[in-house]
Amino acid sequence: MNPVLTIDPEFEAKCPPLTEDELSQLEENILEEGLVLMPLIVWNNTIVDGHNRYRIAQEHPGIEFRVHEKHFNSKYEALSWICKNQLGRRNLTPQQKKYLIGQRYDAEKNANGGDRKSENVKSVGQNDPLISPHVTRARIAEETNTSESYVKRADQYAKGIDAAEEVLPGIKNDLLLGKYKPKETDVAAIARASPEERREKAEQLRVIPEKKPKADKESTRSGTKRQQETYATIDKSYEDMKAAKRVTEDSALVSLSYTAKNMVETCDVLFDNFPGLLSKPDYKAQVIEIMQEPKQYILKLEGETDNEQH
Repeated sequence: MNPVLTIDPEFEAKCPPLTEDELSQLEENILEEGLVLMPLIVWNNTIVDGHNRYRIAQEHPGIEFRVHEKHFNSKYEALSWICKNQLGRRNLTPQQKKYLIGQRYDAEKNANGGDRKSENVKSVGQNDPLISPHVTRARIAEETNTSESYVKRADQYAKGIDAAEEVLPGIKNDLLLGKYKPKETDVAAIARASPEERREKAEQLRVIPEKKPKADKESTRSGTKRQQETYATIDKSYEDMKAAKRVTEDSALVSLSYTAKNMVETCDVLFDNFPGLLSKPDYKAQVIEIMQEPKQYILKLEGETDNEQH
């Protein structure tokens, strides 16, 4: 006789749902075999893997299943395991992968003691050493072939997804399946918004931007030429303004700050889309070599500043 198991909604929410076809195929396979071949993974009688198989067995009396007990020190360790296990699934969408990595980081951060401010953090003793979030992010990045900045943004993205789901049930699955593809920064912003603003912001995630028509080669060439002319005009205007002393140092600093920020964001986008640039030693060495120029420039500026102070 099959044991009665518990389904924890928080645990199940970390598992990307199967499509109708996948669920139908799973049920067909189980009925054909006459039993659930893969054991259900449980912790303290609560399912951590196998929610769909359990429900199918409940709907068909006589279908037996086995149980494999796992040991975790806390709920957060269990959540981390669930996310890692789900990341091993094939055919995950990029959004599902990012959500799971973000949820895994949040769970492991809490398992390692969090920020010590939450009364819910009970997985480590008060006298145990804290593990830096930076160390946790770096380890997860290495294990998932991403970058530390990707893990940090994945955490913010996952929090935004959950916040949107609270005020607009059903949107989570739509977003993670790629039905809507808003900017990830807009998704993350939901969690930071006030409770009054969240529903409106969540609804805006469903707005599908109009696709721009593809430009032909001729228009692309003319567009490039116009862009070059625009840059030339900007350069000339800047030189004229500089000559007339209408550009202050403060204005120049704003421009410099924007340029530096844009460079960092560009690097993050490249590393997110091409994780091999950091995970493969040959490429990583080339990346570091390329970044030596701005690094040396900063060192040069710091040296000049030190000389001026002396």
